[in-house]
Amino acid sequence: MSSWRSSQDLANRRPPPPVPGSAAYRSLPPVRARPGGLGGSGGLRLGPDLRRRRGGRLRQLLSQIFGSGSPLRRLNWILLAAVLALCALGTLLVWSATATAGLNTSDPYLTKSILNIAIGLVLMVGVSMLDYRQLRQYAPIALAASCLGLIVVLLPLGSLTVPVNGSKSWISLGGGFQIEPSEYAKLSIILVGAMILGDLSRREKRPKVRALAIMLAICVVPLLLVLAEPDLGVVIVMLALMIGMIALSGIRLRWLIALLAAGSAGAFVAIKLHLLKAYQLSRLTSFLHPSADLNGAGYSARQSEIAIGSGGLTGQGLFHSQLVAGGFVPEQHTDFIFAVAGDEIGYVGCLVIIGLLAIVLLCAIRIAARADDQFGTLVAGGIAIWFAVQSFINIGMTIGIMPVTGVPLPFVSYGGSAIFADMIAIGALHAVHRHRSVFT
Repeated sequence: MSSWRSSQDLANRRPPPPVPGSAAYRSLPPVRARPGGLGGSGGLRLGPDLRRRRGGRLRQLLSQIFGSGSPLRRLNWILLAAVLALCALGTLLVWSATATAGLNTSDPYLTKSILNIAIGLVLMVGVSMLDYRQLRQYAPIALAASCLGLIVVLLPLGSLTVPVNGSKSWISLGGGFQIEPSEYAKLSIILVGAMILGDLSRREKRPKVRALAIMLAICVVPLLLVLAEPDLGVVIVMLALMIGMIALSGIRLRWLIALLAAGSAGAFVAIKLHLLKAYQLSRLTSFLHPSADLNGAGYSARQSEIAIGSGGLTGQGLFHSQLVAGGFVPEQHTDFIFAVAGDEIGYVGCLVIIGLLAIVLLCAIRIAARADDQFGTLVAGGIAIWFAVQSFINIGMTIGIMPVTGVPLPFVSYGGSAIFADMIAIGALHAVHRHRSVFT
């Protein structure tokens, strides 16, 4: 019986699978993938739970990036596009102004310009992610840090603080990198001024005289330190910032007139007592009498006017200007970068730069007008005043309507500290823009 069962089991048992590579596989039909592949209608299908989880994660990620509460959705993209366009134009102009030996992609100025813009963008994004009311807490820290830097540049620290063009404005970090504390002092004046003048109770519509006095007493400290460097251009920008923010705060007109009268009297006394350096006075006199000293104090302004005039409507072309290649315009990659623009990309290119700067200013003014409170209005308004005054001075001195004072053109001139401070200011504008409570 057992032998019968064993023979029956052997008869019913399935044969073993063929060995891979044997001839038994050759008689089998080929296996073909169905249309649609793994995820298609005819192929292998993922389980419904797995597909649902994957789709939910993707939708959640996209909603975080582009949803209604996303920081990207609430950025001012017009402002950001204008800033990036100015940075791109500035990089090309700096590259052309410094490539006097021919086109070279390994130009150190080009590399540093790109690196400065990249670091500046990181700073801008970091500041823009803040609630702008946090800037009120950081204002005293920014003022203290900038004043400390301004004190350091005045100390005799050897190679750490080497004077450039008669002004001790930079702290050398080695490797060709420098810090200019006066650029950050402008931003600290805006933040501290907004903090003091924007501290209003619910019943107050304008700051009191006491707040005005405190603001002037605090902000005059970095101003005097910059004056001691000396850097007349930055002092003018700081004075414009202080007066502009006081006017923007809604102070009574009589106090504003008194402040302007006191400032005018102070400038007159400074000139009469010879508090200005000799080269600063020569720049002022050369502005009033441009043909008096064309080979001395008036040389820079004259060469700048020649460069802008030689460009014509469309310019000589990037890397094709003989004046730029010959280095006839002093400081052509920093203070006189607009002269390079006039010579190489012509009046059309200059109008593009001015138009992009105007877009930045209009965006800042719009952000100031729509801010939630007085502090946000003063921060955005102060940044608009800063960029407007500095742009007017820089462009004005290249075309002969302003004295040569040595301030950079925002986002265009070469300089790490300048682009860092400018990008931090753009980040502050985005912070005010993102956290407004009313959208129109």
